[in-house]
Amino acid sequence: MNIKPLADRVLVLPAPAEEKVGGIIIPDTAKEKPQRGKVVATGKGTKDEEMILKEGDTVLYGKYAGTELEFDGTKYIMMRQSDVLAVVEE
Repeated sequence: MNIKPLADRVLVLPAPAEEKVGGIIIPDTAKEKPQRGKVVATGKGTKDEEMILKEGDTVLYGKYAGTELEFDGTKYIMMRQSDVLAVVEE
């Protein structure tokens, strides 16, 4: 990974959107934006807030959290650690 977030930011790889619901195929325009993803890179934190998240964590975040970006054909979301709502323990 060539992207290294700064300070309290994390780079999240969003989970794929649902393709099918109850046997009905959903077109791209009607798919809900995913609110779950995997942390692929983290910053070092700030002097006021240490970095709690780590690479590999599965997280839940707000629907409009972060900034979407594309790198090498893959879509990511860059957000502050405080935009993450929860860590999913599997």
